[in-house]
Amino acid sequence: MPRDLPLSNGSLLINFDASYRLRDLYFPHVGKENHSDGHPFRFGVWVNGTFRWIDDPKWRRELVYERDTLVTKVSLKHPDLPIAVVSYDAVDFHENLYLRRLSVTSESSQPLEVRFFFHHDFHIYGNDVGDTAYYEPQRKVVFHYKDRRWFLINGCRDSNDHGLDQFATGQKERAGFEGTWRDAEDGLLSGNPIAQGSVDSTIALHLKLEPSGFGELFYWIAVAEDFEGVTDINRRVLDRGPASYLDRTGHYWRLWADHDCPEFDDLPHPVIDLYRRSLLILRTQMDVDGGILAANDFDITQFSRDTYSYVWPRDGALVTLAMIMAGHSATARDFLTFCQRLLTREGYYLHKYNPDGSLASSWHPWYANGRRELPIQEDETGLVLWALWSFFEHFGEVEFIKPLYRDLIVRAGSFLASYRDPRTGLPQPSWDLWEERRGIHAWTVGCVYAGLVGAAAFAEAFGEIELRDQFMQAAAEIKAGADQYLWQESAGRFVRRIMPRDDGGFEVDWTYDSSVAGLFLTGMYSANDPRIVKTMESTRDRLSIKTDIGGMARYENDYYQQVSHDVAKIPGNPWFVCTLWLARWYIARANSKDELEPALKILIWVAERALPSGVLAEQVNPYDGTPLSVSPLTWSHGELVKTVAEYLDKISHLDKCPACGSPLFLRERHRVQVLRQMDAAMS
Repeated sequence: MPRDLPLSNGSLLINFDASYRLRDLYFPHVGKENHSDGHPFRFGVWVNGTFRWIDDPKWRRELVYERDTLVTKVSLKHPDLPIAVVSYDAVDFHENLYLRRLSVTSESSQPLEVRFFFHHDFHIYGNDVGDTAYYEPQRKVVFHYKDRRWFLINGCRDSNDHGLDQFATGQKERAGFEGTWRDAEDGLLSGNPIAQGSVDSTIALHLKLEPSGFGELFYWIAVAEDFEGVTDINRRVLDRGPASYLDRTGHYWRLWADHDCPEFDDLPHPVIDLYRRSLLILRTQMDVDGGILAANDFDITQFSRDTYSYVWPRDGALVTLAMIMAGHSATARDFLTFCQRLLTREGYYLHKYNPDGSLASSWHPWYANGRRELPIQEDETGLVLWALWSFFEHFGEVEFIKPLYRDLIVRAGSFLASYRDPRTGLPQPSWDLWEERRGIHAWTVGCVYAGLVGAAAFAEAFGEIELRDQFMQAAAEIKAGADQYLWQESAGRFVRRIMPRDDGGFEVDWTYDSSVAGLFLTGMYSANDPRIVKTMESTRDRLSIKTDIGGMARYENDYYQQVSHDVAKIPGNPWFVCTLWLARWYIARANSKDELEPALKILIWVAERALPSGVLAEQVNPYDGTPLSVSPLTWSHGELVKTVAEYLDKISHLDKCPACGSPLFLRERHRVQVLRQMDAAMS
């Protein structure tokens, strides 16, 4: 089930599902540890004897955010309950504090007693062994704790009327115990004060409404590493009032979202809104220590018993490029500093990492076919270097780059220059960006090329001309190898992969794959190179989804989350990332606003297939457009931000030159000139 509403401050991440149940609670890192383990925290409403849980299908729910903030605005209505509820949720931008404001309007001519029930299915540290839940009468709150993870649950109607109206703690998931949530369904909780082991709790907050009246109450969870930490947060909430925390968080995120906001020209409002929302959703997936998480939708564990809650250097670098283009230097700086800590002595990145910087799980072997293999995805190293150079081009922060130059840039650049096949000049085989096969991949070739060009630019900036020439020579040889081995004249396209054989030849992988777009996205080839044009046109024709949903598949007969085996009609599920690559190709080639129309149609297509909250999944069902796999996928939002930024940049360069009246395509012209100069220097 997708996560419709993520909320985060970099240390505490809360996710809500489509039924408005809290499903994930991560602390102290975004993506680590999940103290719900994906189990739902139930929310129920009792009105004058009638009770309904929030996942009852009769609820009418609108799950959205307040504009340009990370504060939700969820509208709730049930035909059996004579009230209308608007709920506002936030994770405070500074404190590790989750708050909810419930604004309730009576739709009855009679007085109403309304009881809101909040259930907590904690699995602290990701398991249910050895937890404790207890009620504390002095503060009238419930605590959950284990080791150095504490959670305090409280609520109030106003500053003079705080504390829980009902509570119950109990056992769950053993010996037939379902949990205390069942105790709530008659409107009364048992008041059991403590439970240990596999435990849960349910609390209630009451509200009395006059006929057609209005009332509000607040509920919150304070999170810290010890008792003093959560009680201090609780004390501050009571002193300042919970409304102030919601208000200040809303103001903070509006201020953040307005930073370096571009002129949106004539973009449709849904696309503008999705761009701004995507930046905020990206921010929820960024950890306080700099890691950028791929996704934090825990339901994916049902597929592989593992999650996307990891830092892939590739995903992080691509999102960092988006943040750079959007002018957000701080988050980019944090990720690049994080990457400095991860680089191996040899100068490469391994598969993926936990948000605390430790090595994460992997399925890439160190040994295969009777010999040692390096279990890397070489594009990840190249992309980090490319992101670093992009950061320096945009922001010029010499003091930031200085400590990274020798330790990261030179070391990684030297690895990329040396880890190549001497016969072809191409990178040695590694795992592809989809993490499914080894070989020499078009995407990886482009990323390594971009990384080397970035490293060469840094070497020149730091006055190391010999090192610059070394990196540029390696980049030129990679491009020459791509010309000779990846371009297949007989097919009229670049292929996605070649694999060296023991006899000195190559096995060619003829599968159409959208990732060949990396050859122009990374600047290795112009989008107007006739070979790229032929490749992109044939890839578009082969991988387009031929249903009313549309979009682009990853590659032919994509097995992952596969919905249909009718490969001629549906080569794979539509992915937002792959569809946006096609839009970026249209943008790169456009010489007029009319030629931008296909890209604009794709941007509108993406906006139409986002959830009402603005969340983008990894992929969607090719028949009905519902989200598939994880949601939100950080990469999807990053690609949307980059595509909009490039669209706006191209619009700005379609103005006429005051000197000669010709169109200005300065960035493309400059890039082409650099490539020509490099080719001339190396020939």
